[in-house]
Formats: sequence, structure tokens, C-alpha cells
Amino acid sequence: MKKNYLSRAIPFLISLALLMPTLLGNVKVSRADQGDRSEVVATRGPAWDTDDLARHRGKKISPELESVAVQGAASDVRIHTIVQVKDPQSQSLKQVLKRYGVRVHKKLTRLQMLDAELPAAALSELAESDDVEFISADREVTALGHVTLTTGADAVRSMASSGSLDGSQITIAIMDSGIDLTHKAFNSNNGRVKAKQDFTGENLPQDDPYGHGTHVAALALANNDPTNGVYGGIAPNANLINLRVLNSQGIGTVSNVLSAINWVLTNRTTYNIKIVNMSLGSPAVASYQNDPVCQGVRQMVDAGIVVVAAAGNNGKDANGNPIYGAIHSPGIEPSAITVGCANTLGTDSRADDVVATYSSRGPTRGYYTDSAGVNHYDNLMKPDLIAPGNQLVQAEAQNNYLVTHYNLDVYIGYNSPTMKEMYLSGTSMSAPNVAGAVALMLQANPKLTPNLVKAILMYTAQPLAGFNMFEQGAGQLNIEGAVRLAKLVRTDLSSTTPLGDPLLTVTTPPVPQTTIAGGTFTWAQGIIGNYSYMTGTDLITRYQLFYGQGYLLSNGFLLSNGTLMADLTKSTSGVTVGTSILTSNGYPLGNGVGFLGTSFLLSNGTLLPDGFLLSNGTLMSDGFLLSNGFLLSNSYQAYTQAHGDPGPRMK
Repeated sequence: MKKNYLSRAIPFLISLALLMPTLLGNVKVSRADQGDRSEVVATRGPAWDTDDLARHRGKKISPELESVAVQGAASDVRIHTIVQVKDPQSQSLKQVLKRYGVRVHKKLTRLQMLDAELPAAALSELAESDDVEFISADREVTALGHVTLTTGADAVRSMASSGSLDGSQITIAIMDSGIDLTHKAFNSNNGRVKAKQDFTGENLPQDDPYGHGTHVAALALANNDPTNGVYGGIAPNANLINLRVLNSQGIGTVSNVLSAINWVLTNRTTYNIKIVNMSLGSPAVASYQNDPVCQGVRQMVDAGIVVVAAAGNNGKDANGNPIYGAIHSPGIEPSAITVGCANTLGTDSRADDVVATYSSRGPTRGYYTDSAGVNHYDNLMKPDLIAPGNQLVQAEAQNNYLVTHYNLDVYIGYNSPTMKEMYLSGTSMSAPNVAGAVALMLQANPKLTPNLVKAILMYTAQPLAGFNMFEQGAGQLNIEGAVRLAKLVRTDLSSTTPLGDPLLTVTTPPVPQTTIAGGTFTWAQGIIGNYSYMTGTDLITRYQLFYGQGYLLSNGFLLSNGTLMADLTKSTSGVTVGTSILTSNGYPLGNGVGFLGTSFLLSNGTLLPDGFLLSNGTLMSDGFLLSNGFLLSNSYQAYTQAHGDPGPRMK
């Protein structure tokens, strides 16, 4: 292995400090959601039935509640929890809840979950009940922190054959701190805003006093009015739904997010919701198989919705040393498109682009505990790809918390409060760039499944030289390539399409190269799964069963005697499974360099070879990285000067 690659891989940090606080705060009570689950359940496919993707695994109590459960009998502490159940209407369950005086704030019927406040003494009995699947704390969820040219969006709009691709008729739901709908970036008078809901209890459905959600939404779909096109969004004519789950201080709860997910599942057909952007997260403690937000994300994806999640901003410690294994929830969910942060250094050219040092690295470290007390870590390969997110300029909500407390204002000649711009950095900014890209892809080809969208984004991504797959996934977002390939995919694919049928409407696949700002690069030509990757032209020329709804891309893998290979019942023989985790040398995935110079499988409980250790659980609470370099903790007090990457302000 080349020395420079090894030097990048060596600094894995050993961290034994788990930050898993039990959150006991109350949430304002709202109307219990009702609705028939059958529509969502019907969309679930074989992925839920396989041994490696069981819905729940191990003990029924999340790690942060274990000690509380042990001491529960002698405690009068009441805990705000999320209880995943088999049937919210079960009489036996109701009897247990009544006996312990459990207060159910919300019945999230479509998710089969209860937002409930219960005494610690009830934990053990509830965990033993056949009616209960999993119990976890209602933890805090926090915000995580020239683009159209460098991402390839401008190239798409200039394609002679593309028509006017601007996101028209595609609806993006933004789960965040709210959106200042008076800002000219959203041109609210033309009917783009289809719905708005506030799940925080503050009743501010069209405001953003914190300032994060307005910036995020504008990156995805701002129109060009405020800046005459200088800071336009990726999909400037897409429809918008504002789902406010973070309060005026940028803090929410898992129950807020679940309520929003429940609303999406109930209203997705009414508003034609195709994409959900989640630039927020909480520490990934429980396995994705038990984490309630991951469960909700999986249901949205199975219902045909593309979910884009930020990877997190925990890629380095206070001293600037890289950290591995700090992807947050819901970015740990396999069906989500998890996005890390690229730093463009303020230039249109991609030749100098790098992975932002603060961008959270994989693998995922959520876990479940079996009956013998052994922890089994997910160790999934994340993120899926990266996108620009460092010092990005976009819409500024009026008098928002972030601008009034930090120097984030960008003066571009407009004094009107409805036309101001600000800059922010983080994977929070990267995710909506991908969400906007998905809107263009779905406008070009409305028949794409969430799995096909994800596969195309990875296949056409640009691997950045010198960064491994735990840092960049398949590579950097390439909207030009993704839309060009999406337009060629057949529109008559269905659940009955045979394995190996032609995937494209043409016999010759597109040239796997893209030119942006005068520079030409080769696509990744690979797809990342749970523990490895797949390559081969069959991925874009032949239909693979795992492109259908109800599957995961990782269903194309088969584990046999400790070796990963292509599952020929779900993929064609032209698909090759990689035998090592790669450090890209700038060539397609299949030509990369073995990660740490050796082949290995990140299976349950297996850490990296040669003595390198990952964190056990969560390294630190997820924060929000401001462009001035301060990383804020959940209490939003600056606790470390984890400075952002150098680079001029975007112009």
C-alpha cells in the first residue's frame, strides 16, 4: 500500500467513554394519530424476513435504559420512552400500562409505536411482554449542521435532451427546525408550499427561529429570485412540505421525529411526497434493527419514499484527530441514503475537492445485546456518498438564533429581511444537495424505486483520491451522471420483472464519465452494501431483484462460510462482490487499493485487523458544526474549537 494511504488509515481512535444520557423531559401532548397500517405493511418485501435483517434483535431494552431497568423496582423515576409494540390496541398490553400508570402521549399507529411516559419499575415487565418489541429512551435529536455548478446540476439543466429539469411536480418534505416561508427563496405565493406542521408544541408552522431548516430547505429547492441565480437550489421548482421537529433552540426529541414520520406515511399520497430530508440526528446507540427512527425510515422507504439523512459531524476530536464509527441515527439505517460532507475549497473545479475532516466516518456502531450479554455491533459501511457542505451560502431566516449568536451573515447587496443569506457548514448542508438531486432524477424518471435512486447515485459518484470508503462511501455526488443514467432506465419495471432483464432503454450503456468545470472524471461504477461493494456493468444494464421495493441493496450479497459473494438468486452473474474495503486511488471502486492492505469482513463483533479499534457505541453526542468552526453539543454550548476545513467563502 502506498504510504500516504496508510498514513490516512492509521489514526483510528480508541474510545471507551459512552455518552448515553437518559432523557426525562416531557413533550406537549397532541392528538393521537389514527390510520390503517395495511397500506404500509403490504409494501414490505423479503428484506424483513431474512435472518440478517430481522425487525428486532436481542434484548428488548435499549442500552441507555439497561441500568435504569435494573434499579427500577426501587425507583420512582418516570422515563419518557418510545415503546415499539406488535399491536397498539392489545388488551393485555393495555392492562400492563394501566397497572403501572403509564401515560401514553401519542399512539403512532402506522409505526406500531407508543410515545409513553412510564415508571422505571415497569421496564422489566414490559420487556418480558409478548406485546412489546423494543423500548428505548425518547432521546434528543439535534440539527447537524456555485453549488449547482460543481455538483453537476447546471450541466443537467443544459442538456439538450433534458428539457427543463427543475424538480417540478416532485415534493420534498423537510424535517428540521422549520422554514421561514416569507423568504423569497421559496416564493410562497406560487403554491410550492403544500403543507406545514409543527410537532414541537411551539405552534410555529411557518417560522424558523433557530435558522437551520430554512438554510437546509433552500439548498434543496430555493428558487433564483433572491440572488438572481447565484445561490439557487438544486431543484428550484420542487414542491415543499415543512415538518418542524426541532424547537427554537434547535433541539427536538425522537417522538417529534416519529410523529412527523407517521404524518408522512399518512399523507404521502395526498401530497405526492417522494423525498424526505433529515438533516438531524441523535447518538447511534441501539442497532438499526431496534432503533425506532430507523424503523420509521425503513417504513417510508418501503412505501416508495427516498429518505436522505446526514451522516453527522463527528469525524474528528477536539485535537483534530480523525474518529471512525460515529455515524448517527438515522444515518445508520441501511435503506437511507446517508450523506457525508465534501469540501470544495470554494472552487467550481472538483480537482481540489476533499472530504471535510469533520464529516462522520463509518462503520456504524449501533448494537444489540443477546441473551448471553454479548454486544453485536452493526458495523455497516456508511456513508453512502458525499456532497458539498462546507461554508455554503443560502437563505437566512429572519432574526434566527444562529445568526444572532454567531457571525454567519453574508452580505450580498440585499437588506430586505426576506432576501438575506447566511452560510453554514456540515453534513446537514450536504444532505439537501442530494435530496435536490433526487428530485431531478425522479422528474426525469418518475418510476425509479428508492433502491434504484440510491444505486444510481453511488454508481455515478466520483471517488476522491486518498479517501477510504468509510469517509466518502462511493464518492462525491455527480448530478449530471445520475440524471443521465436515470433517464435511460426503463419505466415499465415492476415487482414481476425477471432477474437479468434489460435495465435500460438502450443497448449501449452510457459512457461512465462526466465533465464539470472543464474537468473530466470517471464514475465509481460500484454500489456499496452493508459489508462490501458490488461492481460490474450488469449493475446498470441488467435488472437486479434488489432494486425492487422491500429489498436492500445488500440483498445482492450472500454470506457463505465467512465469505461474501454475489447472491445469484437476486443478482446476475455479471455482478462482482469486492473482497476488501477500499481506499480509493481515484479510479473506479473495483480498481481501488485494499483498505489497510488486507481483506476482511466487518461482521458482527469483528473490528478492524492489526489492533485497530473502533468506539464501543457512541463517541460523543452529535453536534452542529457552524461555519466559524465551533461544534455545539446538545446543550448548544460551544465545548471545543473543532475548526472547519480551510477554504474561502463560497462565491
